Amino acid sequence: MIEAADITEDAFLGGQLRLMQKRSGHRAGHDAVLLAAAIDAKAGDRVVDFGAGIGTAGLALARRVAGIRLSLVEIDPELAELARANAAANAIAAEVIVLDVTADAQAFAANGLLPDSADAVLMNPPFNDPARHRGSPDQARHAAHVATEETLHAWVHAARRILRSSGVLTLIWRADGLGDVMAALSRGFGSLAILPVHGEAGKPAIRVLVRAVKGGRAPTRLLPGLMLNEESNVPKKEVRDILEGRAALPLAEP
Repeated sequence: MIEAADITEDAFLGGQLRLMQKRSGHRAGHDAVLLAAAIDAKAGDRVVDFGAGIGTAGLALARRVAGIRLSLVEIDPELAELARANAAANAIAAEVIVLDVTADAQAFAANGLLPDSADAVLMNPPFNDPARHRGSPDQARHAAHVATEETLHAWVHAARRILRSSGVLTLIWRADGLGDVMAALSRGFGSLAILPVHGEAGKPAIRVLVRAVKGGRAPTRLLPGLMLNEESNVPKKEVRDILEGRAALPLAEP
């Protein structure tokens, strides 16, 4: 049980979503909100959020698209507990599953995640390169941020297994690891759309958002980059609209 003193309550989507999260360790931020804004979903779709943490991305999507059937998958029982509480506090229906995304098909099926059962999967896997990134001494924060060599391939494999034919996987990753993303998606996915995300004007992209279709055959599309800040380091209006839940990203358009 997490002590109340160790919890903060923070506003997302311009106050449309209020989420409890641990005061220390991994903290939800822009990546999760951008990921939610990149998802193409409609009422009735089964949407699975891998590595959901406190539920930020999945719940932000559910706030934008009412009526989705949302499953939040998280390995850490304490974070899963917070995700469950956050869904209830925001009156959003969500199933919370405590499960390692790298578990086998039998473990997934035992938790109701059957092959070919999901319309959309979203994920924000740990993506920092351990060879170049000094991990946090906080174990939970380290697990949330630092990838092993097999992380991306294992998560993509799990998504491929539970997605129906033509189902959509959307993920966020560090920009300098785009080659790894393309390699992981080369088996079973196509029709890629890639959105580079730049932190500052004139600087290289820091993130990529990638949308991939199971069994897709359309050519890969590289979309115009999203610039988070003006040259004055003030968030651009289009970005404010996205972060405050008033707009979605081009990747959300089928």
